[in-house]
Amino acid sequence: MKKIRIGIIGFGTVGSAVAAVLKKNAAVIAERAGVEIKVKSVCDLRKLSIPYTLYSNADKLIDDPDISLIVETMGGVNPAKKYVLAALKAGKHVVTSNKELVARHLAELLSAAEKYNVSILFEGAVGGGIPILNTLRDNLAANKISEVYGIVNGTTNYILSKMTAEGKEFAEALKDAQKKGFAEADPRSDIEGYDASYKAAILGAAAFGAKVRWEDVYREGIEKITAEDIDYAGDIGYVIKLLAVAKMDGSLDVRVHPALIAKSHPLASVSENFNAIYVKGFPVGELMFYGPGAGGHPTASAVINDVITAVNKKLQTTNYKLQSVRLKDISEIESRYYIRLLVPDKYGVIAGISKAFADQKVSIAAVTQKETVGNLATLVIVLHEVPEKNLIAAIKVIKKLPVVKEVSNVIRIL
Repeated sequence: MKKIRIGIIGFGTVGSAVAAVLKKNAAVIAERAGVEIKVKSVCDLRKLSIPYTLYSNADKLIDDPDISLIVETMGGVNPAKKYVLAALKAGKHVVTSNKELVARHLAELLSAAEKYNVSILFEGAVGGGIPILNTLRDNLAANKISEVYGIVNGTTNYILSKMTAEGKEFAEALKDAQKKGFAEADPRSDIEGYDASYKAAILGAAAFGAKVRWEDVYREGIEKITAEDIDYAGDIGYVIKLLAVAKMDGSLDVRVHPALIAKSHPLASVSENFNAIYVKGFPVGELMFYGPGAGGHPTASAVINDVITAVNKKLQTTNYKLQSVRLKDISEIESRYYIRLLVPDKYGVIAGISKAFADQKVSIAAVTQKETVGNLATLVIVLHEVPEKNLIAAIKVIKKLPVVKEVSNVIRIL
């Protein structure tokens, strides 16, 4: 049986899980893959007591002629990018779960892999253990994909789930997520949508073979979502989720933002820190992939599958071919909207707001007045589908109306 030795750069949660799973499932992997895969060396700056050669310098690991594949799980761009490019140049396959690196530098990494006739694979960068990227590339190759969207960040989904189920405010739900280890001490990457935006860029590349500049991906987080929004959305039949969206209709639409999802939609019931990704294509129709979106073992599952793919010499079909595609500006997007306003509780308020919308060709679907506190009332307005540029223009006018105290929130409706 063929024997493969690999090196792991970054021996944290994911890297150590990869090594542990390769050891525990060695017999199963060898039987199914037809190759024996073992970890030979690890690079990490910490002093670790492990049964592998430990380097503090990744270049030494990369230069080892016995190692034919590098697993990079250190995260971030620097110095990960340098090590990945060095490994590719050395003629070694690379498997990475580094979403930020892949999202920001995928075209460069693929070009290097092609130049040196090796493969770079990154299934673990999106959805943890959910097999979405390879499915889009390989199993759905006969399909014309039109849309991929879903919940790709477990931290924000946990927070929104707690706000929905238990009526918690955002700050309280975030604190709970941090206490249980679902959110970092500095949670900005998650709650401000950066993590999801990396994954959205990768999904756009995988689904549509598109060069997606991560810097051009529209991004909103969940920090403005309140318990009021959760309650009011529920009253009209919706839940709020942070969505990553990649759509193709002549030009490419990639974005991340909170959205109201009908309670009848399969994504609406995805709770806690789970992920789910919805795919629309022809001829397959609609599919949903659900599972743990992060963590050592789920991500290790995806990483090891990529390792098996690479060492089994499926190299010729593993690398993506990316084409330049125009990315839509957010102002071009058409959507329905939920709007929450704080207004004086008096005659003529709705008439003034309706006129401001009508002047910008924005059509109101429904208006509901919520509780009055003092002399101020909350209005919840649901709009018909409208170009975002029209909405932006209308909101700009509405903010200046004497009958509007505050535009409290604006959220898209899926």
